[in-house]
Amino acid sequence: MERAPDLDQVTAADVSVNEARLVETLLWLCRIPSPTGDEGMICDALVERLSGVHLAAPVRRYGHSLVVPVTRSSAGRDSRAKPKIALVGHTDVVKTSHDGPVRVEGDRLYGPGSSDMKSGLALMLELAEHHADVLTNVDLTLVFYAREEGPFLENELGTVLPADEELRGVDLAVCMEPSDNKLSLGASGSIHAAVTFHGRTAHSARPWQGENAIHKAGTLLCDLAALSPREVTIDGLLYRTVTSATTAQGGRGRNIVPDEFSLNLNHRFSPDTSIEQAQRDIEAIVAGRASIEWRDLSPSAAPHASHPLVVKLRDAGVVAVEPKQAWTDVARFATFGVPAVNFGPGVNAQAHQRNEWTSIEKLCQGMRIVTRWLRSANAGAGSA
Repeated sequence: MERAPDLDQVTAADVSVNEARLVETLLWLCRIPSPTGDEGMICDALVERLSGVHLAAPVRRYGHSLVVPVTRSSAGRDSRAKPKIALVGHTDVVKTSHDGPVRVEGDRLYGPGSSDMKSGLALMLELAEHHADVLTNVDLTLVFYAREEGPFLENELGTVLPADEELRGVDLAVCMEPSDNKLSLGASGSIHAAVTFHGRTAHSARPWQGENAIHKAGTLLCDLAALSPREVTIDGLLYRTVTSATTAQGGRGRNIVPDEFSLNLNHRFSPDTSIEQAQRDIEAIVAGRASIEWRDLSPSAAPHASHPLVVKLRDAGVVAVEPKQAWTDVARFATFGVPAVNFGPGVNAQAHQRNEWTSIEKLCQGMRIVTRWLRSANAGAGSA
């Protein structure tokens, strides 16, 4: 593994070389197509590229996902002193439209997944390939996984974590979702539920002969419109529980009173709430007015703001600390008792956008923050 100087302690020329190499790695990643469900090509490319890196142990492959043991402590007296850290990133991207090739224009690097989240992957590769000196203080594992942007049950991290005992033993996992170099703590849980109202068909000229399922949904829709967010503060961070009707489907024809009408309810709940309690909360909202079919059930995750390694990351120069009012894979780690946080150099507002781009300045800033953190992380070993 090539040794490189710390980005905080080098000349302007050295910084330029390191940053140019980081940009080239991101361009390389963005040029490899990897839409959700078709990650085989990028997985193979990563395996080939990592074959040239001195690793602590062979890469472990699960489907189109990889667990990469970069550094490991020796068997000496201090072998337990180094914190075990995983940097985690998904290789798939949402299919979006692009009006030009992968390219750099000023501070912007355009390409599919450039922000979400190949910028994070580029940072991970840069560490493994060129920053052995930074990694002497930690046992570092990289995880490249597939199908994050699809349904919860198809996400390959859900396969990797149960299968990889060593990964489940890390002290902290950092999911490198685009966050503009902000430290985003916790994750809101998410439930999708099909709520179906039942009625009886009739000709619309004689509606009294039937029972209109769409009309029966009216009181629930009014209740949802009047529902205020439930706010809770955890570790000094404000989270909100909210419920929204996001899709609606029903009706047999323009002149038929419908006998069935379904809403998709998306319930986003704060980290102090379990899946089971969130289901009970939805049942209380529906109040027996319709049948409920549970669809995606995604757990929440605690923020871990006081975890020693999280404090070290915070103090390494992150732009801000904020609650994550959305679901991410930190919640998958939470189900195995592994503390996890969100931090990434990608531009959050560019995720899933047409002509997606990311900021080169933020990419390089993220690299400096992570190298600074990893140098100091040994003083924060252990768990909260």
